[in-house]
Amino acid sequence: MNPNEAPIIVGLDIGTTKIAAIAGRKNEYSKLEILGFGRASSTGVQHGKVLNIDQTIKAIQQALQNCYESNPDLEISEVYVGVAGHHIKSIQTRGDIVRQNPDVEIEHWELDQLVENQRKTFIPAGDQIIDVIPQDFHVDNYQNIKDPVGYNGVKVGANFHIITGDRNAIRNINRAVERSGLKTKDLVLQPLASASAVMSDIDMEAGVAILDIGGGTSDLAVFYEGILKHTAVIPFGGENISSDIRMGLGVLRSQAEAMKVQFGSALTDEARSNAFITIPGLKGMPAKEIQVKNLASIIQARMSEILDFVTYHLKQVGLDSRALNGGIILTGGGSQLKHLIQLTEYVTGLNARIGYPNEHLAANHIDELKKPMYATCIGLILKGYSDYENKRKEFDNKFKKIDVPDILKKGRPAVNGEKNMPEPEDVDVKKRKGLSSFWDKFKDGIIDLFKEEGDQEIK
Repeated sequence: MNPNEAPIIVGLDIGTTKIAAIAGRKNEYSKLEILGFGRASSTGVQHGKVLNIDQTIKAIQQALQNCYESNPDLEISEVYVGVAGHHIKSIQTRGDIVRQNPDVEIEHWELDQLVENQRKTFIPAGDQIIDVIPQDFHVDNYQNIKDPVGYNGVKVGANFHIITGDRNAIRNINRAVERSGLKTKDLVLQPLASASAVMSDIDMEAGVAILDIGGGTSDLAVFYEGILKHTAVIPFGGENISSDIRMGLGVLRSQAEAMKVQFGSALTDEARSNAFITIPGLKGMPAKEIQVKNLASIIQARMSEILDFVTYHLKQVGLDSRALNGGIILTGGGSQLKHLIQLTEYVTGLNARIGYPNEHLAANHIDELKKPMYATCIGLILKGYSDYENKRKEFDNKFKKIDVPDILKKGRPAVNGEKNMPEPEDVDVKKRKGLSSFWDKFKDGIIDLFKEEGDQEIK
């Protein structure tokens, strides 16, 4: 791919604890060069849902401003947005069409028609279809075909994984993005975005479960024999662990978060029984001593609950430890908890590892972007490139050359999303030159879905 012709695509991850905006473009080696990066604290989102639109808009504008600070040459008008939350559901359907001329080879437009027909599937009132994902195709009596283009036959059909979401929740996401001066190019289910960032083709073939542990939710995507078999949103995440610590140990939320990050462990047996954390007392009250083992027991209880959900979902689709040779890939901010891999293997019986979004990044990226918490944002850019390369959407190929700024190169400090930046109210994003259109021919889209990422780094 010629880097001068490749579009610059922007991923916007609207999470419970952070909002991140990353701009990237593929180079001649098909690796992502990061051209801009900004983040801000998120206060208007809870469990993946935008509840306070004004606060969310300010956070989006702040993340954009920080992205522009990292590269003033950027022009951002359209973004791929991640979506997740309790309201996300999935259903399996099957559909086919009878072809007018069986002797003519099957073409791409017929597959597009198949997908479009599934968008008429009946779903509960108040929901809307976010994405329709073909799993495997069949032509007449031939089953389990990955790509039927070029086959001949009377009838072509497929099994579909349809992802739906609450209409109002999706409307709030789109409204927050539009009122920030942007256009939603596509909505992408967050576990699918994260999966594309941390998973290889070998993983997909072997069979793997991707668990993205975010702030408000944990998102699951299961792949087997190269096919997306299942998606689910588990209604617990890093914020729930912090809340449990706050209530169980009688500390402030900020103290609970700090203890989780600095001293937390997902295994009680690995915590030292003679280690204590001293918490300053409030307004002259005596300091409080907390046993590290008690902290670990609270974290293990909540994480075990999340992993029990994973086991339940795997059994629902008939995939146990013998089927998923690739095991479980943990990603998202919550995946950095100490000893989480051991707990995951113990509860699920599957091999586990941490998924870092490095595989698709060019060598000159900053170390900050290697963290699992940015897997969704990197995956959103990859989704944009999937659309571009499959030519399923119209792209304008005339882009000016933008070099990777020094501040985004390896070894240089990352952009600080909360430091020395103007207040969001002072940022007139709409008036920026950066908001002129990248893709003049972009179509409106609602699309993939949503995940949400934990913002805290667990050391």
